[in-house]
Amino acid sequence: MFKKIYESIKNYIIENYRELILLVGFYIFLTYPLPYFILVSGGTTDVSDHVEIADSYGQKGSFNLAYVNELRGTIPTVLLSHIIPDWTLYSLDDYAIDDQENVSDVNMRDQLSLQESLQNATKVAYEAAKRDFNIQKTNYYIYYVVDFVKEYADIRVGDKLLSYDGIAIENIDDYRAYVSQKEVDDEIILKMERNGREREVKLRVYEEDSQKYTGISVFSLYDYTTDPAIKFHFGNSESGSSGGLTLALAIYNKLTQEDLTNGLKIVGTGTIEKDGTVGEIGGVEYKLKGAVKSKADVFVVPTGENYDDAKKLKEKNHYDIALIEATTFEETLSKLQNYTRSN
Repeated sequence: MFKKIYESIKNYIIENYRELILLVGFYIFLTYPLPYFILVSGGTTDVSDHVEIADSYGQKGSFNLAYVNELRGTIPTVLLSHIIPDWTLYSLDDYAIDDQENVSDVNMRDQLSLQESLQNATKVAYEAAKRDFNIQKTNYYIYYVVDFVKEYADIRVGDKLLSYDGIAIENIDDYRAYVSQKEVDDEIILKMERNGREREVKLRVYEEDSQKYTGISVFSLYDYTTDPAIKFHFGNSESGSSGGLTLALAIYNKLTQEDLTNGLKIVGTGTIEKDGTVGEIGGVEYKLKGAVKSKADVFVVPTGENYDDAKKLKEKNHYDIALIEATTFEETLSKLQNYTRSN
C-alpha cells in the first residue's frame, strides 16, 4: 500500500518536475521577505470594539482609532510601491534602532509600546474621571540589546527581567547602581522569562564615557487594578502607541455621565504619556485621509508638525472635517467638550 503511494508520488514528481520548480519559484517570488515595510491608505475602527468597561455610560456618537495599513515587504509589494502613488516604502532601518535588529525585534517593541499606551491611557482617563487606578507592581522588559551583546548572550527584545545575581528586580535604578559598582568584564547573571519559561543569561560589564553598562535597555509596564474593571481587546496584528490619546478620551467618556461625542464620529491619533502629554505620530496624512473616507466629523491630532501637516492637507483637498489640536489630555478634553456642545 505505502509502496504504491510512494511510487505514485515519485512518478508524478519525475513527470512534472519542471512545473513544480516553477511553482515553488513563483511562491518564493510572492512571499520572500525583504527588509522593507509599505504604508498604504489608512482607516478607522470604533474604540468600543477594543475597550470593555463594567457598568459604563452609553454614547450617541463614537470614538475611533485611526490606523495605517502596513504591508510586509516582498518583491511584489516593493515593486508596486514604486507604481501606486499612495503606497510609501520604508526600510527596516527606519524602524530598527541599529542594523543588527530584525523584524521580530521591531514587532515585539511595537507590542510593548501598545501595552504602555493602554496603561497610560487608562491611568490618565481614570484619574481625570476620579475613578480608582492602583499600580500593584512594575515589570521590566528588554527594549533594546546592543549588537555585540547578541554575539555572546541569547537575549531578545520582549524578554522579561526577573532578577540579577539572585536579587529580585523591583526598581531599575537599583540594577543600574549595582552595575556601576562592578568592574569592567565582570559578569552579571540575569534571570529572564520568555514565552512563560525562565532562563539565565550572563552579561558582561563594559564602560563607555565613564559609565558602566551591560548593553541592555529596559521598558517598564505595570500590573494594575481599576474600579470599575477594564478589559482591552486587541488582535496580535495590532500594535504601536499612536492610539493612546483616543483610547484615553474614549475611556473617560465611558466613565463619566456627560457624552463627549454628542452624536458625532470622532477620529483621533497621538501617543499619551503618564502625565497626559500628547506625542506626535507617523503617517498622519494616511490617518486623516482614512478619517475623511469614513465620514468622520472631527479629527483630533497632536500639536506640532502633525497638526500643521493635517491642516495643510485639509485645506489643499477641501476636507469637510474639523481639526482639534492636541497638546495634553486635559486641554484636548476641554476643546472637545466645547466643540461637541456647540454642534
